[in-house]
Amino acid sequence: MRTLLAAAVGLTVGALTVGTGAAYAQKKEVVIAATGGTMERALVEHFYKPFEEATGIPVNKVTTELPSQWARVQANARTGRQQYDIVTATFPDLIQHRDQLVPIDCDRMPNMKRASPGACMPYGVMRSIGAMVMVWNTDMLKGRTPESWKDFYDVQGFPGPRGLPDTGDREYWVPVTALLADGVEKDKLFPLDLDRAYRKLDQIKPHVAVWWKSGDHVQQILRSGEVAMTMSYSGRALIMSRERPNVQMTFNQGIRDVGIWAVIKGGPNTEGAMTFLDFFMGGPERHVKFADQLNTATANLDALDLLPEAERRRRANHPDNWARQVVPDFEWIGANREKLRERWVAWLTR
Repeated sequence: MRTLLAAAVGLTVGALTVGTGAAYAQKKEVVIAATGGTMERALVEHFYKPFEEATGIPVNKVTTELPSQWARVQANARTGRQQYDIVTATFPDLIQHRDQLVPIDCDRMPNMKRASPGACMPYGVMRSIGAMVMVWNTDMLKGRTPESWKDFYDVQGFPGPRGLPDTGDREYWVPVTALLADGVEKDKLFPLDLDRAYRKLDQIKPHVAVWWKSGDHVQQILRSGEVAMTMSYSGRALIMSRERPNVQMTFNQGIRDVGIWAVIKGGPNTEGAMTFLDFFMGGPERHVKFADQLNTATANLDALDLLPEAERRRRANHPDNWARQVVPDFEWIGANREKLRERWVAWLTR
């Protein structure tokens, strides 16, 4: 029965289930760490449960945020007993934590043929695709329509309180907006001129009413009218724009933000983790439902093709939106994360 169901949902495990190790993987749970809330509910409904039904491999979900997750991975590496099989990662994480990650053989995963070019990488698989975008309240801006981060920093032309993120994991986001506002072209941002960025940030800091911490938090401040403009995850911005017509957003100068699955070296069920990654990339209908629930995009090309054109244009990976986004230099970010973090904390707390 499970063999038939696996075929029906597009799971191909022949290349991954060879020998006694694979048989063991089929019996033992896969431990997956991800954020909670809407993301967790969508993953359970569209991927974890179908995976369990198709393979018989239980998924043990662990709810955590990125800083806590990586702190646990580092601590477990010292003891030699890793807790997680699959974790959520960013591009800089794939560089900074590479010594803790298992290489991924994309050629052994048949469903990766369904993925966007580059979605399966040597140390990660793209899970969700979005952007950090500018969002505004049309009522509070009294009909003015901002077009770029230059307008966000223009508190005379676009008066009102601002919101910016302090999530503890991507300290390059806000300096990038400052440099764009100061006239730097998006393809000339890196290496970041942090002195120039923080001079610009000094100008906007008195007008920042909220330093938001999470996706739920940014939705809250948009609902409450605490800010006239804010940076937001594109998925949360889409939710709010559907909920409230006075909330609008633009992908222009959005900062590409991709959620990635990565496999931890020494995890309890590495082979089962690889089986899950292959399963995850299959089934475009699941990806459509997942993307709709989160107002995001995924790397499954067939899923994007299943959406109406109007809805495709609301996703970060639509060609027009994709072309207008900033592509960060993740090698530079990965090599400078400590400097970025120290500069950000010192500036924010002074």
